[in-house]
Amino acid sequence: MMLAGTVGKDHVLVRRLRTLTFGLLTPFYFIRAGSFVSVPALVAAPGAFLLMLTVKVATKIAGVYPVTQAFRSPKKEGMYTTLLMSTGLTFGTISSLFGLSHGIVTQEQYSALVAAVIASAVVPTLIANIWFLPHHLLPKLNKEEQAASGQPSASRTLRS
Repeated sequence: MMLAGTVGKDHVLVRRLRTLTFGLLTPFYFIRAGSFVSVPALVAAPGAFLLMLTVKVATKIAGVYPVTQAFRSPKKEGMYTTLLMSTGLTFGTISSLFGLSHGIVTQEQYSALVAAVIASAVVPTLIANIWFLPHHLLPKLNKEEQAASGQPSASRTLRS
């Protein structure tokens, strides 16, 4: 409380403290949320998991892809952006955990929800990077960078 005025004036320090706080606390939250997932419940009802995953990704695509087209993004880049934006990891796990802790959903339902939320972040990202990565926007490596990275001369990669 005594340092609030002084610390509040230093915007760089405030950003660093936020980063440190989120960096330290976020993993504990996701470990806790993941500890309530029941693998036997997922194995028992794969259809529920797949249905929720499909609905979640489809609704995200329906909401994001038309916007990319409204901004006249090329179709491949629009789909890449859409798939990367098709996540809701934090909100999905928070709302699922809220439902579990307040008796709104059962452990089995929670397990399917959290698995679908996690898969909806991982699966679209993998698909985007495999089939829709806009290679023409990636910078070309010069000969020294190619030799240092061990990449063939025709490949392109992001700079660090």
